[in-house]
Amino acid sequence: MRNPAIVLDTLANQTTREGYRFKKLYRNLYNPEFFLIAYAKTYANQGNMTQGSDGQTIDGMSMERIERLIDKLKDYSYQPKPSKRVFIPKKNGSKRPLGIPSFEDKLVQEVVRMILESIYEGTFSESSHGFRPKKSCHTALDQIKYTFTGSRWFVEGDIKGFFDNIDHQTLVQLLRKKIADEYFLHLIWKFLKAGYLEEWKFYKTFSGTPQGGIISPILSNIYLHELDTFMHNYKKIFDKGKNRKRSREYRNREAKLSRRRKKYRYSWNVMTPEEKQTAYKEVQELRKHMMEIPYKDPMDDGYRRIQYVRYADDFLIGITGSKEDCYKVKEDITRFLNETLSIELSQEKTLVTNSKKRARFLGYDVTVSRSQSSSKPVGSQYNQRSLSLKCDLLMPHEVWRNKLIEYKAMEIDPITHKWKSTHRSYLLPNDDLEILATYNAEIRGFYNYYKLANNVYTLDGFKHMMEYSMYKTFASKYKLSVKKILSKYKISGQFGVKYSTSDGLKISYLYNKGFKKQSSVSVDNHVDSVPATNELIYNKSGLIKRLRANQCEWCSKETTNIEIHHVKKLKDLKGKKRWEKRMIERKRKTLALCKECHLNLHTGKLD
Repeated sequence: MRNPAIVLDTLANQTTREGYRFKKLYRNLYNPEFFLIAYAKTYANQGNMTQGSDGQTIDGMSMERIERLIDKLKDYSYQPKPSKRVFIPKKNGSKRPLGIPSFEDKLVQEVVRMILESIYEGTFSESSHGFRPKKSCHTALDQIKYTFTGSRWFVEGDIKGFFDNIDHQTLVQLLRKKIADEYFLHLIWKFLKAGYLEEWKFYKTFSGTPQGGIISPILSNIYLHELDTFMHNYKKIFDKGKNRKRSREYRNREAKLSRRRKKYRYSWNVMTPEEKQTAYKEVQELRKHMMEIPYKDPMDDGYRRIQYVRYADDFLIGITGSKEDCYKVKEDITRFLNETLSIELSQEKTLVTNSKKRARFLGYDVTVSRSQSSSKPVGSQYNQRSLSLKCDLLMPHEVWRNKLIEYKAMEIDPITHKWKSTHRSYLLPNDDLEILATYNAEIRGFYNYYKLANNVYTLDGFKHMMEYSMYKTFASKYKLSVKKILSKYKISGQFGVKYSTSDGLKISYLYNKGFKKQSSVSVDNHVDSVPATNELIYNKSGLIKRLRANQCEWCSKETTNIEIHHVKKLKDLKGKKRWEKRMIERKRKTLALCKECHLNLHTGKLD
């Protein structure tokens, strides 16, 4: 069998060839190495321990299970199971559906996803940031920050129920542009038509991508790549003029300033100190008067620009032009989506907003500054209006308040409407280190997401409320006052929890590094859920090596029928049985066992 890394690299190298269509993709699904990579990439997801509609989980993973799956693919009898639909609560109190595919379907989908990513990733637009390697919410926001400078209007794109309304026929036709393997395409058809189970009643799927499916993000990007291409070509037609004309009023004021400077330059040597002082003030006032208006004419009809950034099904457009231009753009996109992709742009939610106001994108507020204030850059002789028409990213005022309410770390008095930190009763069963770690993770996570915002420093208030919520949680846990908790846990003026390790006693402190704005984005620091990429490196724990070692880690019996036992969380193990202690000691959520030992484990006989 060929090395999957070589296969995927070969596919990626062919993707830029004009008109090239890929054949014989389906046969890669006969390669066990692909499924081992898929297993190594997906095994750590806690959702794999949730039963799909077939009642199976990741537990008991084996080479035999992979071979059975490949045999079904070879004789074309493989049929994806309908995903099990459950409902999870949303922030607004309603519930949203979540699909849970069977684990074997996840494995097949991961292999298909790797193949599709190799074929399409090299062709995707730089304006597309969702569910892509080395792309994230932050890279989308960073592009907006640096390309939307000077934009006068925003168009906030909203596609009606995109993931549920993708047209299957249109999607497969788009795939056929690059893929000439009907067996491979038929497999994707099977996933699209697999349906779902809700309260054990089967429902067909007539549109949309597989809910909860691993291939859904890449399929959605393939679908909306058509919109990216449309906007790329639209920009070529829309953009007009090299530069804006200089403002006539600015030129008049500049000329007046120049004449006055010239006048005083000739007579400077014969002027008295008082006259020089008056002349200097006059020149400064004239320069200030000139700097009160833009250098270029903001209403120049001969200059237009459009910028476009997309993350998944959300997109934001920045327009330098008239309001009528915005409505024309909105109308053209609506027509394109309807006629080409059979999806609908929400007319009510797709807003046209003046850029001096705020547009909401990926949880940030986006605005363009109208400040005419000036400063003198390093190395420059004159002041410059560096903030004028500069794109700013802001954290919405209400966002951290809502997060505190979501965490149940704060309550609002219904009468006085004052905010008050409160203890979190659901954390009381945890030990001290777990409680502190929870608060630290939430504070850091929130900061990491909003660190690009100009006003990220306001998270000091968020941290203050979280800090006192934590004090009250500890106080409630030990039936003590906050004052006594502080005297007990304060170490050198900082709140800390001591804990023992094999290296000795250590201390974990409450987060205290502040909230400084970050101006750059690290491509390695993803802040949102991005599917695994083409980096074909087996898991560091050597999971695949242990699966293939053909030796039981409990009884040391040599056998080819090794099964991997999985647990959802190590902390769920009580540590009473010897096999539990071994997993806890090794800090592994997996144990490679022979069939007999695995059966004994589940029947309570392994100890």
